[in-house]
Amino acid sequence: MNKGKLKNTSRIIWQTLFFIFAVSLTITFIPREKQFRYHYEEGKPWRYGLLTAPFDFPIYKSEQDITSERNNIINSHIPFFLRDKERPLNEIADFRANNKSSDLDSIAMFTQIESLLKRVYEKGVIDIESYDSLKGDKTKIRIRNGEIATEYSVENLLTPRMAYEYILRNCQTPEVKETAGAINLNLYIEPNIIYDTESNNRTINQQIDNIQPTAGMIQKGERIIDKGVIITPEIYRVLSSYEKETLKNKVDINEGWYTLSGEILLVLIIYSFLYLYLGFFRKRIFNNIRQLSLLMLMILIIVISSYLLSQRWLLGVYMVPFAVLPIIVVTFMDTRTALYASIVAIMLSCWSSPFPIEYVLLQLIVSMTAINSLKELTKRSQMFRSIVLMFVSYCVTYVAYVLMTEGDLTKINFSMFLFLGINCFMLLFAYIFIYIIEKVWGFTSNVMLVELADLNSPLLKTLSEKCPGTFQHATQVANLAAEAAKAIGANALLVRTGALYHDIGKSANPMFFTENQHEINPHKNLSYKESARIIISHVKEG
Repeated sequence: MNKGKLKNTSRIIWQTLFFIFAVSLTITFIPREKQFRYHYEEGKPWRYGLLTAPFDFPIYKSEQDITSERNNIINSHIPFFLRDKERPLNEIADFRANNKSSDLDSIAMFTQIESLLKRVYEKGVIDIESYDSLKGDKTKIRIRNGEIATEYSVENLLTPRMAYEYILRNCQTPEVKETAGAINLNLYIEPNIIYDTESNNRTINQQIDNIQPTAGMIQKGERIIDKGVIITPEIYRVLSSYEKETLKNKVDINEGWYTLSGEILLVLIIYSFLYLYLGFFRKRIFNNIRQLSLLMLMILIIVISSYLLSQRWLLGVYMVPFAVLPIIVVTFMDTRTALYASIVAIMLSCWSSPFPIEYVLLQLIVSMTAINSLKELTKRSQMFRSIVLMFVSYCVTYVAYVLMTEGDLTKINFSMFLFLGINCFMLLFAYIFIYIIEKVWGFTSNVMLVELADLNSPLLKTLSEKCPGTFQHATQVANLAAEAAKAIGANALLVRTGALYHDIGKSANPMFFTENQHEINPHKNLSYKESARIIISHVKEG
């Protein structure tokens, strides 16, 4: 195989590898979240045509409805309590043991106090925290006895303090009341009505679990909404249910080979059209592996960044400095390729945006702004001016789109300006990125050509000092060549820079060239061959 065929085969292999690599990475990072095809808001008119149910689906309750039902269950729940039968017996036994007397009057008084203590426990003593939670909110409780629960009025319950006061209030004589006051009755009054945490939690959870998530059904073919109809809360709930079922059906039916096949096919089509454009109209770029690799890499960086940021923030896709793609491509290639590459990246990235039409419109306008303002990037000030223009284009286009679709300035999302501002701020680093590309890929941008064409650059300054005649000749040739290039539509800056350096090799032996000689001609002492060798060598030296 000759050298030409080997080089051609190698080029085809690289082109194929770039294509496969781009398609594979794009498909790998595509966001897999499903999106509903309709956008709607409660209180707004339906912007699409007549919508009928394509299948049966339930009407789901809203989160507010389910939360309200849950709260109603909790608020209407009659709490369960347990009656501790051992507590009264133990406390009364302690009372008897600690208050013994042989005096008949004292025995009678202690018996009366014990009777009141029994009555208090029969009514039910409850701790103050539980009583406060019931007061004003509940009128009844349920006291469990095994599996049987009996409703009981909260009014009959007593806290330890209320029980103490009840005993004092119901003493038959002042003497009994005085004796009761002298005894530390609080030692014998403990809650015997205990909150049944397990039964309450089980009952409430069972009732909450029985809450139905749906309220009715929509039959296949049933009319949901027609164009121009205001979306009421009821219609909104139906549309939300339809969206939920549609996305669930997509996941159930299309996930797997169907979805993956669609993604592969669409990505293949988009990248194939990019390759067809390059193959038919930009063969120079298509056959230049370095340029092709840069173009594909830039598209992949923008597309994958859009996918990743959209998964982190809802509007994260707008933070991606998309315009860096047309800036780089127009700097190292041409305007038409920059626009085509931007369109390809937009088509691949718009899937990650929550508002695809808005995203496409914004990025197309900004791409055109970048291309038009940076057709010939030669100064840093041009980059800054272009970024300002791009930010203005973003903002004006976004406001115009909101006015067109919503007809209301209050619908403007001001956080969008923050994301767009971050986007344009990151474009400031494009100048550094251009420098890195020049060093890594070995490309020459207009910025570098301007720097090289600077007459104060070290090499040209050396030429002017050592070879003033050659330097004057080079500048005259550069001026003439630049004008000729302009006349035929060539790159005048590239031609001028090349012309300035075309005789740079003469600086190695300046006095052997006529334009630098002053009366002394060193060729007189040399043979014709030696003179010819020195003169011709300026090409190699250059």
